[in-house]
Amino acid sequence: MWIGVHVRIGTGYAKAIEYAKRLQCTAIQIFSTNPRSYRTSAIDEAALAAFRTMRHEAGIEKCLIHAPYLINLASDDPKIANGSLNLLKYDLAVAKAGGIDYVNTHLGSYGKRDRNEGFVGACRLLEAALEEIGRNVTLILENSAGAGSLCGGTLAELGRFVKALDHPQLGICLDTAHAWAAGYQIDSQRGVDDFLYEAAEQIGLDRIAAFHFNDTEVPLGGNRDRHHHIGEGNIGVEGFRALVLRPELREKIAILETPGEEADDLRNLQTIRSLVASAEVPQSAGTPASW
Repeated sequence: MWIGVHVRIGTGYAKAIEYAKRLQCTAIQIFSTNPRSYRTSAIDEAALAAFRTMRHEAGIEKCLIHAPYLINLASDDPKIANGSLNLLKYDLAVAKAGGIDYVNTHLGSYGKRDRNEGFVGACRLLEAALEEIGRNVTLILENSAGAGSLCGGTLAELGRFVKALDHPQLGICLDTAHAWAAGYQIDSQRGVDDFLYEAAEQIGLDRIAAFHFNDTEVPLGGNRDRHHHIGEGNIGVEGFRALVLRPELREKIAILETPGEEADDLRNLQTIRSLVASAEVPQSAGTPASW
């Protein structure tokens, strides 16, 4: 696995790389712009080229842009829909300019809109975004915590997007805290095996590019997005051990979005790394070898 954290770029790319190096990250996630604003700035191609060089020199093999939180591709409000598409296109352009592998986005909420109608609307916006995607960039859709009319709360719904769009540069990012909040009991080997079996059936594991590793204190099926330190919440050490030991996930990216500052990031990374390093790969009974 390529393992890392979300890093801040507010004080510049160089500082972000220094931070990631101290934590020995092999992957990072950034915001390319203010995640709570529709405003964007001109793309600084020189700075992005330097950022690419710095990542390479630091051994950071994978980089993700997390799209702004304001994006709502399922909205029936034309202003919100157009604003969301513009933000997504901007991040895809930044990724192309900076040699960044992935752009990760939430899908948003259907609101009071009919879910099928909202699904079609979201697909149309995703198609428009994918028309301009750079050759080496992949757009990945993140699962939601499943509250109310949120889009993408189930593996089946994510798979429906993948199948409907059928684009080679479309993938999925699975957030563990969101999955737990949506009702997937991934706190044990059996629970993780069941989760990944369903993911393989509904989405295809080849389409899952990345994970957000976050523990949570939200009750199972609580439909709330709250992140907690690795191994200290309801998913626990056993859940994350089961995930990192799955041989099919060895080439995936794992980004931690846990709370706190540098010491917390280091502690959470050390927990994940210790699980990767110390445990033996189990042979799960009843698990298809073709996963």
